[in-house]
Amino acid sequence: MKTVLWLDDWRDPHTNPEWVKMFSPIPFPDKVYWVKSYAEFVDHLYNIGLPDVICFDHDLGFEDEDEYTPTGYDCAVILVEYLQETGQKMPLFGVQSANPVGKEKIISYLNDYKRMCEQT
Repeated sequence: MKTVLWLDDWRDPHTNPEWVKMFSPIPFPDKVYWVKSYAEFVDHLYNIGLPDVICFDHDLGFEDEDEYTPTGYDCAVILVEYLQETGQKMPLFGVQSANPVGKEKIISYLNDYKRMCEQT
């Protein structure tokens, strides 16, 4: 069974499955899990496990001047920590963020980790 973990605070992949087709390396998964925040992302990893694909949004919710709101980049960082802890390989990933700087930051971070793993 092919699964996608869809991280996005706004785009509901169940209401509009075209988003999954556009941004996931597996356009027709058997199951899509939708998480909207860093906390839900971490909960999914540690309680349900690693999916076949993760699709990242960068900006998750509205930033509060007094409190930091974790982003999709923070989720990418915890994903790498999880992979190092469990010894699992990087899943396929896509980034559907409308934030071009955040999108590139996530892609670069995950690709750097993949390259590092391939060299060892």
